Amino acid sequence: MSRRFSRRTFVKGAVTGAAVVLLPNVTRNVLGANDEISAATIGVGGRGGSHIGALYKVPGVRVIGVCDADKGNLGRTADSIAKKLPGGNAIAEIDVRKLLDNKEIDVVTIATPNHWHSLMAIWAMERGKHVYCEKPVSHNVWEGRQAVNASRKYKKICQTGTQSRASRKGIGEAVEFVQSGELGKIQYAVGTCFKPRQSIGKLKEPLKISDNIDYDLWCGPAAKVDLFRPKLHYDWHWDFNTGNGDLGNQGIHQMDIARWFLGEKTLSPRVMAIGGRLGYDDAGDTPNTEIIFHDYDKAPLIFEVRGLPKSGLDWKTGMDNYRGAGVGVVVQCEGGHMVIPNYYSTSAHDKDGKSIKSWRETDPMTPHVANFIACVRSGKSSELFADIEEGHLSSGLCHTGNISYRLGKKAKADDIRQQIKSHKEGSASFERMAEHLSKNGIDIKDETVTIGPWLSMDVKTEKFTNNEAANKLLTRPYRDAYVVPDLSPLA
Repeated sequence: MSRRFSRRTFVKGAVTGAAVVLLPNVTRNVLGANDEISAATIGVGGRGGSHIGALYKVPGVRVIGVCDADKGNLGRTADSIAKKLPGGNAIAEIDVRKLLDNKEIDVVTIATPNHWHSLMAIWAMERGKHVYCEKPVSHNVWEGRQAVNASRKYKKICQTGTQSRASRKGIGEAVEFVQSGELGKIQYAVGTCFKPRQSIGKLKEPLKISDNIDYDLWCGPAAKVDLFRPKLHYDWHWDFNTGNGDLGNQGIHQMDIARWFLGEKTLSPRVMAIGGRLGYDDAGDTPNTEIIFHDYDKAPLIFEVRGLPKSGLDWKTGMDNYRGAGVGVVVQCEGGHMVIPNYYSTSAHDKDGKSIKSWRETDPMTPHVANFIACVRSGKSSELFADIEEGHLSSGLCHTGNISYRLGKKAKADDIRQQIKSHKEGSASFERMAEHLSKNGIDIKDETVTIGPWLSMDVKTEKFTNNEAANKLLTRPYRDAYVVPDLSPLA
């Protein structure tokens, strides 16, 4: 049976066991055009609030439930949505399994830390829910593919939270412009994530987890370990146990846009990374400075991450940009280039850099969620702006790049130059990185920056062909009770 809590009973019951109101235990297999859709959001400490706000704007959707392992986040959000519901009650669960077992809920949106995304999405689809899953849709490549398999097996709609895909005019029409050959052949694409990321600090003793947080649930599929950073929330991004660095946090959006322009529908056949966590010493282990080289046959996709400021490690100097893209994408073609500086606009430039055409629209978040709901009603995953497989591929490009980085070794700058000298655009990217680090007083002449191995992949099996250590990092050891199921189709 499902449980409903008013704000008053939840705050009391979160610790002592609240009184319950029993509800009909009914699952609706078909959602008609006029049926009200009941939604719940999982993970409401940050991004989940945007999910709820967008759901409220879609006609015929009622937000009835929330879930979070942090009782404080859960209580505040349950209180907020309860005020909008008849009777002033909302479903509120700390354990996601209890929320997903509630058959009154038709769809869920997932905005938890990355390490939970795939498993929650799979569990939800197993239980008959349609899913909107934040980016990246996975913490590693293998589990992302299992989420795709779950969508196909259970015939459930699963939308990825790469909302730029809903920018059908601001970016979509620009993609068509390029792919029609208006600027000639694509030569390369460069994605950029130049976003300020200061030190997260480092503790001498393990962080004391608040009594408001069920830490075992919070860890879920990840290793349950002591933390030596001052904050549990958000800074999980900079720990490979739970996050994927800024490549998988912010950069996934720009990686997805770049792949959209290139028209690639697989992971890259070769990948290599260069980078480091530089400029400070803290509890994070993901790079704040990184280059990923995806060596597609048609044109390379290069991605640059910079978390340090322009110069002097002084945040007042602002952040770098590359040809007009700070957090964006540049697509170089034979006859000019494209600049995509945000989630909803694009400009085309000729060989001389003169602007010749532009596209723009409003923030695509609400249209992206509305598209998800429309496909839930129609049952047509083919009409999704960002089907789970699109999310899996763009997420996977972040993961494979990070795998190369994690297997790398520190090297001298000149040795790195020698290793990548045959890669013209990769060499140019490294020189931009070297200049950036030099301006921040970071000497890379000695063994400072990590260079990873070139990894070759069979894009059909999504396994590496030349490195077994890399294949082990395509998945992870899962804790009992939080194992991602193997839903691979039988050969």
